[in-house]
This record gives sequence, structure tokens and C-alpha cells, in this order.
Amino acid sequence: MKKLIAFTFALLLGIPALCSAEDKKKEEARLNDAGLAMKEILATPENIPKDLLDKAKCVVVIPSVLKAAFIVGGSYGRGAMVCRTGDDFSGSWGSPAMYALEGGSVGFQMGGEATDFVFLIMNERGVSSLLGSKVKLGADVSIAAGPVGREAAADTDAYMRAEILSYSRSRGLFAGLSLEGSTLRPDKDGNEVLYGRQISARTIVRGPSPDPPEAARNLIANLEFASPHLKA
Repeated sequence: MKKLIAFTFALLLGIPALCSAEDKKKEEARLNDAGLAMKEILATPENIPKDLLDKAKCVVVIPSVLKAAFIVGGSYGRGAMVCRTGDDFSGSWGSPAMYALEGGSVGFQMGGEATDFVFLIMNERGVSSLLGSKVKLGADVSIAAGPVGREAAADTDAYMRAEILSYSRSRGLFAGLSLEGSTLRPDKDGNEVLYGRQISARTIVRGPSPDPPEAARNLIANLEFASPHLKA
């Protein structure tokens, strides 16, 4: 009996560590998926205009969101935000902070298949809002459907008034999509699991920043290749 109690107690002590390891694998898988989504989007003929990506302070990638996730139980899509380093966001792309995209009108605008979302954060006010807490898109921060393709690059000034430009990719099609009414927020639990300690999105982005996890390598490399320098 004593051996059984001791075994049960030891088993219970091991459960938190086991859960933590599994949770970390999930966050790393999200980073891998975000890197793959970004790579595939940048490889499409009609993708994000380079002029806009070069002017973005941060990029948020929410990969493989299913319509059902937004209309059953109030679930949400989860991904990562990567920002340029430096006080003026003019450095290389830094460590990712995990983020969550929640409900709003997303479920009604998406198709039945998995959809990738990309957000370009165009100015410091947009970044500061996202680093603080949950923001409602279109209310707390201005958002617009981003233009796509080379021809759209000539008209970028019209889009620079928006703090966030949003895109979606579903069924192989990539296009700008307005997500007003949805919310973006730091995923505190995801960041804690990924970095092994309580750490805010603001600290990850503004410093002192932790080293990027290995799972973020592809996401950061794809952004570095596509836009190595901030364009004023």
C-alpha cells in the first residue's frame, strides 16, 4: 500500500513537467507553422508589396486558423509577432512574442479551409498598443486590408495612414482582408511556456530580449531575406 501511495505521489509530481514539455512542443510547432506560412506567402507571385514590408516595424503571423475555431466555444488562432530590433525598429528581426487572434467577425469572413493571417504593424503607436494588452482592431488601432502585388506598391502612401495592414491566405489565394471587430493580444501563457519563465511581450520585443528559440529560425530567416532593412 505504501509503495502504491509513493508511486502515485511520484507520478503526480511528474505530471506538471510532462505537461510543460508538451506545451512547449505546441508553441514550437506554432512557430514552425508561422515560418512555413510566411515562406509560402512570400513565394507567391501576388504577395505583400516589398515597399510595405520594408516599412513595417513588426509582423504578426497567425497560421492555419480554422473557421470552426472561431464559431465553436470562442476559441482563437495563435501565432507570433516578430519586430525589428533597436530603439527605432531599424535593426534585424528579433525574438518572437506569442500572440492570439480572437473571434469578432473573423469566423464569418473565412472560408471552410485553414486560413493564414498576416498583420503588418506600420508605426510605433501600433506596436505600443499591441505590446500593452488586448486591442480591438478598428477601434483601439486603425486597420486596413493590405494591398497585394507589385502594382499596389506604387500606391502605398494611401495605406500608410493605417497602423495595421491585414492579409489572409486561404485555398492558395492571398489577399488583403479587413478584420475590424477582432482582437489581438499577447499570449502570456504561450510566452511563458516558450521561454521557460514569465516574460511580457514588451520585454521580448523591447528588451532585454531573450535569445530566439530554435523553432523561430525559419520565420526570422524568411523575414530577414525578404526585408533585411527598415525603409524610412
